[in-house]
Amino acid sequence: MKAIVFYEYGSSDVLKFQEIDTPVIEDDQVLVRVHAVSVNPLDWHSMRGEPFIMRAGGGLTKPKANGLGADLAGRVEAVGKNVTEFLPGDEVFGVSIKTCAEYVRVSQDGIVPKPVNLTFE
Repeated sequence: MKAIVFYEYGSSDVLKFQEIDTPVIEDDQVLVRVHAVSVNPLDWHSMRGEPFIMRAGGGLTKPKANGLGADLAGRVEAVGKNVTEFLPGDEVFGVSIKTCAEYVRVSQDGIVPKPVNLTFE
């Protein structure tokens, strides 16, 4: 799958559009095919590693998590065996990590059904 990743801190020049492995879900997770994401200040701070306190949990000299994105909207592709609230095909929105990708694995607690009268965007 394609995703936007970064391996060093810096400006938007550090971002790469790259092929990575599709996430594998665990029993309490959902695999979502991403239709839309938003970029917010958290992504900007994570990419730059600034303010410096961002590096305390994210990697002192280089990022530990190399994907961007927190917000997402998409369609459920697969569910883990313990997931009871969602089925493949359900339209959802919510939060996770590394959402600037074609697919995201997310806890069922991190998403909610998308209202039918709203688009993914």
